[in-house]
Amino acid sequence: MKKFSSITLALLAFVMLGACSPKAQGTTDLETPHRYTNPTGKEFPIMGWYSLLGEQVTTERYREMAQAGFNISFSHFKSAEEVAQGLEASAGTGVKILITCAELESDTENTVKRFRDHPQNVGYFLRDEPTCEGFPSLREFAERIRLADDSKMLYLNLLPNIVKPIDLKAQSYADYVARFIEEIKLGMVSFDHYPVLGGGLRAEFYANLEDVASESRKAGVPFWAFALSTAHDPYPIPTRSSLRLQIFSNLAYGAQGIQYFTYTNPGTEVWNFHNAPIDAKSQRTEVWDMVAELNWQVQSMADVFLGAELIALYHTGEQIPVGTKALAEGNLPKEIKNVESKGEGVIVSELRNGTKHYLMIVNRDLYNTQRVIVECAPEVRRVMPDGERILASCYSPSRLIEAGDMLLFEWEE
Repeated sequence: MKKFSSITLALLAFVMLGACSPKAQGTTDLETPHRYTNPTGKEFPIMGWYSLLGEQVTTERYREMAQAGFNISFSHFKSAEEVAQGLEASAGTGVKILITCAELESDTENTVKRFRDHPQNVGYFLRDEPTCEGFPSLREFAERIRLADDSKMLYLNLLPNIVKPIDLKAQSYADYVARFIEEIKLGMVSFDHYPVLGGGLRAEFYANLEDVASESRKAGVPFWAFALSTAHDPYPIPTRSSLRLQIFSNLAYGAQGIQYFTYTNPGTEVWNFHNAPIDAKSQRTEVWDMVAELNWQVQSMADVFLGAELIALYHTGEQIPVGTKALAEGNLPKEIKNVESKGEGVIVSELRNGTKHYLMIVNRDLYNTQRVIVECAPEVRRVMPDGERILASCYSPSRLIEAGDMLLFEWEE
């Protein structure tokens, strides 16, 4: 009996020791990728880069930002004190803060602990546009943050595919994205590609979306993408069609967050930045109005896009973009009888969100209206710009879609 008691006590001690071990207390397993959760709850994440700074950091200016449809502000704050001011000023406005400052890297643990419980904090910015050579140090930086707070978004933005693989230090662009996902383990992907030039759309744009969407799906992580909202060399002043084409193309490929570069006019003359939504005098430009209209439309359809899974995506037209697949007979779901385009071509994307399926048609012509024929089964509904559902049969199957705009259809499984 005495011997049995000793064994029992030893086992109890072992169990208690295990219960007090770091792993049992919930210490972050750094070999497991960070678990992404939507930082804006039931809203679709819409972030503005180069956001409010200095005298602009006021509750009134954050409210104005929310009026334009933004719910995340990414300011390049220099110090932790500036971060603290932004967090307090943005409280109650509908806009939260992605944190960056010098102390986040130089004094990571204390800086993260200072801000981790603030309700306005959506996450932490590591660095912009690294090559594969920078992945080891970024992994170490991310791990320092995760050890102090593994509950919020970890954000890092990748280069576009217009950069050659040899300069990315990767075998291919897809390899670059796959290595980023595997090696840094942030649980999400963000990349920038500004496709609209003075002479039209970059040929590589859709191939970039193909690679990012594919590698993200393989890894089971979401991706975020950009629209260029500020003119600079060699990019022209944004138009309604150029903004719509970028945002709707991103959403058609399954993007789970959209970002604008930039919200305010960056404080540098190197790239000749101009016509940002908020200009150098802190006044609204015409781009502010266009962005506000587009963001309202996206948010009205948050129940479609937030959490949506890309099932299949094709392009129509005599010449489809490099790296994409042509729509062929048998590609459409049975609820969609036919899709034809009369022009340069459209994106045909099938998305699923819960028990609902969607077909998204995007006019990828940057300049011209395009006629599209979409024949649907009787149960299919149109999703209108304000989120209202109307039976597709109420409309002619032949529709004009303005440059960069889209049509959206919905049906139940």
